[in-house]
Amino acid sequence: MVIEKKGKKRGRPVGSRIRDEILVILLKKGPLCGYEVYKEYVKRNGPVNIRSIYYNLKKGVELGLLECKENIKKGSFSWGDTAKIKIYSIKK
Repeated sequence: MVIEKKGKKRGRPVGSRIRDEILVILLKKGPLCGYEVYKEYVKRNGPVNIRSIYYNLKKGVELGLLECKENIKKGSFSWGDTAKIKIYSIKK
């Protein structure tokens, strides 16, 4: 039986170093798409899995720290004639 202490929440803490660095990047560079955030993160901090960046961008939107706007780009791509680009920015 697990006894929970008063004031202590169970589970994983919400904070993330990657998310904190993403917020700094978006503050300095302005609105960026996910891949541009990844490239800037790698320049500043070294290699990281791109999935970690996209996970933290999605989690930042869920927590209300970031905004996400979708742009639809038309053109001739190998997968079709449109591409969705998500632009992330700091929520005001």
